[in-house]
Amino acid sequence: MLDLTKKPYFLNQKQVEYVENKVKTMSVDEKVGQLFFVIGQDEDTVDIAEFIKKYQPGGMMYRPDQAEKLKREFSIAQETSRIPLLMAANLESGGNGLVSEGTWLGTPMQMAATDDAHCAYELGNVAGSEAAQVGGNMSFAPIVDIDKNFRNPIMNTRTFGSDQNRVLKMAQAQIKGLEENNIIPVIKHFPGDGVDERDQHLLSSINSLSAEEWMESYGEIYRKLIEQGVPSVMIAHIMQPAWERKLEPGISDEDLRPASSSKLLIDGLLRDVLKFNGLVITDATPMLGYNTTMPRKDLLPATINAGIDMILFNKNIDEDYQYIHDAIDGGVLSIERVEESVMRILGTKLAQGIMNTEEELTQEIPAKIDLHSDEHQEIAKKIAKKSVTLVKDKDSLLPITPDKYKRIRLVVLGDSDDGGFKEGGHVSGLFQEKLESEGFEVNLFDHKHLDFHEIFEEGVSDLEQKFDLALYVANIETASNQTTTRLDWIHLMAADAPWFMKSIPTVFVSTANPYHLFDVPDISTFINAYTGNEASIDAVIRKLMGKESFEGINPVDPFCGDFRAKL
Repeated sequence: MLDLTKKPYFLNQKQVEYVENKVKTMSVDEKVGQLFFVIGQDEDTVDIAEFIKKYQPGGMMYRPDQAEKLKREFSIAQETSRIPLLMAANLESGGNGLVSEGTWLGTPMQMAATDDAHCAYELGNVAGSEAAQVGGNMSFAPIVDIDKNFRNPIMNTRTFGSDQNRVLKMAQAQIKGLEENNIIPVIKHFPGDGVDERDQHLLSSINSLSAEEWMESYGEIYRKLIEQGVPSVMIAHIMQPAWERKLEPGISDEDLRPASSSKLLIDGLLRDVLKFNGLVITDATPMLGYNTTMPRKDLLPATINAGIDMILFNKNIDEDYQYIHDAIDGGVLSIERVEESVMRILGTKLAQGIMNTEEELTQEIPAKIDLHSDEHQEIAKKIAKKSVTLVKDKDSLLPITPDKYKRIRLVVLGDSDDGGFKEGGHVSGLFQEKLESEGFEVNLFDHKHLDFHEIFEEGVSDLEQKFDLALYVANIETASNQTTTRLDWIHLMAADAPWFMKSIPTVFVSTANPYHLFDVPDISTFINAYTGNEASIDAVIRKLMGKESFEGINPVDPFCGDFRAKL
């Protein structure tokens, strides 16, 4: 039984009475609308006011865009909506998760590499303050997954690493930073990503831990954050078979479900076992991991029946709304179950200060945008200084200076715009420009115009005539809907691979993935920067040149269990 006077709501009697009375007077259309967390609408293609009037959604989730445009769109949506909206973004790495001009502070794993919870606090503080400037009030972060499998292609630097105690410490600090800016934190991705080596965007992936292992790791993180009053949890399209079997002994394999449609994992594990009383939102429902479990017309009602309160995104929005209406009309989904979710949604909006009992938006959008960009960039620089990690320097190649290695062959891998969760674009130009400003002569390997003579006919002595040191930079970012974040050399003779590493000094820097030693275990010098922002690139170059020491710690095992990588 939902009790809005208890954690995480703590509503007073007047607020509880408002919610109860409001739900009684709402039409079915209004109740169904509150269940949907729709994709943020673009004023260039949609009349936002008309959209809000028609669909009456409970929330909208936006991707990054220009600040002034977002502020205008958010203002129109809130002014039009009868009930104030939850306005969310993936504030995982800084304010740039919502605002294009916002600060790319750094990935969660970069915060973890400092082993300083204050850095994670600043991640929440900077992102929260910048999002609030345009009207944002909810963050789909922090990520509380544990990076247990280095082959997982979707979590990686999006996590606080593989140490569950550090994950918890960092998540708590990020939550504090968000909440101090009146941003509602949503922890994700229950029941926990980072175990499987597959991506839930492409299939229902599996958290294969035993029930006991899960409770001692992921469960402990969720338990403590729930005890501390976290208001919302995002549910992934990830299976946890051990807990479903524990809660329903004898359940058949064909009846196992990803959490986003599993009553056992939501009403059972999350609500009954972990005692979570707050708002539950799915991860994006266009994902294959959601849609391939059963027909969508059955799946959407099953999601609400499982104990979930809000459905993130749509395929065909009219069709999705109709599926819920049909389920109510057909008795598959009771109106009482819908009303319970609506009460949680309204209760959260009241408890988190989004609205009052007069249904007024209580978090005003500032008249003037001030992102505090200079101040926030200084924070990014301090974090970069503390986080860049020297994994190994077996042959003592460092420091590198123009006197020792005047001519540098710079090979940049990745640097692609393809895929989701891309944060900051390319690093090639920044590395070349900054190295040249330090007095190096830089020759950038041209992947588009290969030197076939070099590839097929030149040896060590030929390359020694061209460069003194090879600097490899991998900017292979985590992205949705891809199956790997491994190094992928040019398929013609692995033309860009460092076959000469034992003859010519070779240094490898990763700006986006700490696990590349798995593919180059014999590299002599390896550095992890975790984030490809300018602050981190500056820090890498200072440290390469011996101008400052390396301070970062390894938040994961960068050797991937391969003994050769440690040699």
